Amino acid sequence: MSHKIVLIGSGAVGTSFVYAALNQGLAAEYVLIDAFPNASLGNALDLADTAATVGVPFSSIKAGTYKDVKNADVVVITAGRPQLKKADGTLETRLEMVAGNAKIMQDIALNVKKSGFKGITVIASNPVDVLTRVYQEVTQFDEHKVIGSGTTLDSSRLRRLVGEKLNINAQSVNAYIIGEHGDSSVAVWSNATIFNQPIKDFPLTAQDLKDIHTDAVKMAYKIIELKRATFYGIGVALARIVKAILNNENSVLVIGAKIHGEYNGKDVYIGVPAVINRDGWTKIIQWKLSKDEQKAFDKSVATLAESYQVAKQAIK
Repeated sequence: MSHKIVLIGSGAVGTSFVYAALNQGLAAEYVLIDAFPNASLGNALDLADTAATVGVPFSSIKAGTYKDVKNADVVVITAGRPQLKKADGTLETRLEMVAGNAKIMQDIALNVKKSGFKGITVIASNPVDVLTRVYQEVTQFDEHKVIGSGTTLDSSRLRRLVGEKLNINAQSVNAYIIGEHGDSSVAVWSNATIFNQPIKDFPLTAQDLKDIHTDAVKMAYKIIELKRATFYGIGVALARIVKAILNNENSVLVIGAKIHGEYNGKDVYIGVPAVINRDGWTKIIQWKLSKDEQKAFDKSVATLAESYQVAKQAIK
């Protein structure tokens, strides 16, 4: 079966996703939409140059408009402004971007809704947990068909750092981050294993685990300081989520889903492990958290709920 993917926001994150998707053969058709038409046209032409040499052929890639959204299988949204430096020289947090990007997301949501789109939406625009909720509540789409990138990237960073510390391939590490995609995230060490062996059995101190989590959380700040933006990691993470949708995998990924009592939280989109298939996210997997992990997750829920109120005021 051929698939159609529409990207909204053809900047570095969005085009990194499309490049990863092209190389994995996720779809036959790709459409790029951007507030700046030359950006979507230029990137479409650049990516089209892979057609003769890419491993899995695709039929078309083009710049388009919201009219192209209606019959898409998946819409991926990466639009929004990047994190900027503040007057004191520090980089703003994702949550400090919320008001401006909420207005952008509201406009996108209204246009997607108007198109008659019936597929699955995957969102990576920051702050992703809050903006995913904005999009779902503006469109009133089935919440299971609206997915945030959640802590997929955060977890990938955590697994890499654990692997580097122990000299073990990152894909053999089962360690994950839940909660906000941001500073209040929670590393679930109580459930972490390496090939079914608890991580506590490995030579890692409590300080090592704390430092690894901190480094994973701060990785974006480090990369942005060095090269102004992060995009390859999240591009591949988005491709992994979309692959699970289009292939109807029923895979468990740590994505942004709306919780209703799971993990003692409710009414926020937040990073949790969930089953992903052609219907979107279908079931949240509930891990038993330690007391400290649960307390930290509760704080993350409260942080996102408070930030959503800022977004809500911005889009009145």
